[in-house]
Amino acid sequence: MPNTQHLQDLTTQVRRDILRMVHKVNSGHPGGSLGCTEFLVALYQDIMDRKDTFDMDGIDEDLFFLSNGHISPVFYSVLARSGYFPVDELNTFRLLDSRLQGHPTTHEGLPGIRVASGSLGQGFSVALGAAQAKKLNNDTHLVYSLHGDGELQEGQNWEGIMYASANNIDNLISTIDLNGKQIDGATDDVLPMGSIKAKFEAFGWTVVDIENGNDIDAILKGMAEAKSLTGKGKPVCVLLNTVMGNGVDFMMHTHAWHGKAPNDEQLAIGLVQNAETLGDY
Repeated sequence: MPNTQHLQDLTTQVRRDILRMVHKVNSGHPGGSLGCTEFLVALYQDIMDRKDTFDMDGIDEDLFFLSNGHISPVFYSVLARSGYFPVDELNTFRLLDSRLQGHPTTHEGLPGIRVASGSLGQGFSVALGAAQAKKLNNDTHLVYSLHGDGELQEGQNWEGIMYASANNIDNLISTIDLNGKQIDGATDDVLPMGSIKAKFEAFGWTVVDIENGNDIDAILKGMAEAKSLTGKGKPVCVLLNTVMGNGVDFMMHTHAWHGKAPNDEQLAIGLVQNAETLGDY
């Protein structure tokens, strides 16, 4: 059984990392990062079958691809606190010559980063290629990906979604962060997408709905269900209902913190709301 208290403690620490990283350089995307913290902590600490050491081949282990690469603060923090690189390297976020750029890149060889991401709409294509390669290599491990709900407004997603079901790519679990917000406002105001669940089902996917995507137990239960549905001829979509800015009260339920850094006073408030658990960098 997973140690859910450890996962919750780590979630709190990752939130602190996110706030401190974007505050230091007055740049970055805290809103979506905070909303996906529980999910990425659970994914790397419990859900995925991953090797102790990182290699780009990714053979005989589960793989993860972050499509909405602007939420790099949470990704970097979770990777560091999962042993991929030193935690104190988080202090270099978005600095010149850092391996931790605003969007994940591969040219500096940062462990844990398999593809440059953040050009929205491309993550499905990459994840599909990796999943298909595993099937061709008789590798029974899974491929996971994460996408924003506003990102689904990009047409390339739907080409990949259609391709996945047409080719029975049933070793793929793609999660959609449903926070209902994007940089310019509510997704329903910018470009309404109707029922995302109905769309994925119409495109031949199996859909799992996690109603509270900021609850560790709900995530573990929902992702266990998703894993049980792989290998049955259809790709699996997880709808992760989250709150943008979760864990910092003044950042929650608004698109205003999509790409805005907290000032000194706001940082202090956010850190008080997320008391230190494992040690800052």
